Amino acid sequence: MKFSKDEVCVLIPTLNEELTIGNVVREFRAAGYNNILVMDGKSTDNTVKSAREAGALVKTQSGKGKGNAIMEAFEIIEQPYILMLDGDGTYSARDAEKMLTPLFLGFDQVIGDRLVNAEEGSFSRLNLFGNHMVNLLFKIAHSRDLHDILSGYRAFTRLAIQQMHLRETGFEIETEISVEAVRNGQRIMVVPIKYLRRPGTATKLSPFHDGVKIVSTIYRLARVNNPMFYFGLMGVFTSILGMLIGIYVVLQWMQNIEHIPLTILTVLLIVVGVEIFMFGMISDMLLVFHREIIREIQLLQPPKQQK
Repeated sequence: MKFSKDEVCVLIPTLNEELTIGNVVREFRAAGYNNILVMDGKSTDNTVKSAREAGALVKTQSGKGKGNAIMEAFEIIEQPYILMLDGDGTYSARDAEKMLTPLFLGFDQVIGDRLVNAEEGSFSRLNLFGNHMVNLLFKIAHSRDLHDILSGYRAFTRLAIQQMHLRETGFEIETEISVEAVRNGQRIMVVPIKYLRRPGTATKLSPFHDGVKIVSTIYRLARVNNPMFYFGLMGVFTSILGMLIGIYVVLQWMQNIEHIPLTILTVLLIVVGVEIFMFGMISDMLLVFHREIIREIQLLQPPKQQK
């Protein structure tokens, strides 16, 4: 199905991307995309000038961080389809049609999978390993394999964006978008894309600091999407801690050394751990029941009449 490029807004959040943003914008304009929005995070170099000269509409975000840039852009975009990518030259306009076509076939969101076709040198071994571990954790925590949840190359319908309640202000925004898409039952397609080596610009993502924040976001957001994982993991950890202290108490008792306070702590930790685990089971059953009710309500609603 052929789509109209005038219905697409190409969204590019930037921060100090003067070396690459001009070429990125020109590449998309040459491909026929005229609605290009650069949301700049108060760059201190010539990013804004380069983007404007290349033909993009440039807005400066009021908040700080990539997440804020994306959320502010979503508020002002009027086109029914959005193609989002980074401005560092690692994504190509040649993959744009591949990214957008599924939206015109009924999908709500498309994720560009960088990991299957990355250019040599675009990932360090540590970053590639970290990406695979994050995706595995997401699959376990949210029961959906999206292959590359940290990809910055995504396509959405505006309706899909309106269903999301986004709050993350930093690099965790891609993770939250993935969680919200799964929580809302959106139809998601993952397509392989070419991921290019960064052309001389340093990455702004810290593998350790931002990696910890991304992992914590996956776990924290599982509270409403997969409470069995969230509370179950917490309960198991608490019970295991109690058992370890209990083993120490028993070994000391065998040497005729009593630890009454530690004995009480052992019992409390095990009991609390089991209760948290049971709470997770109950929450999971309530979530399943809630989803069934929502599905039944949607089935009872009359179909919308075409205007």
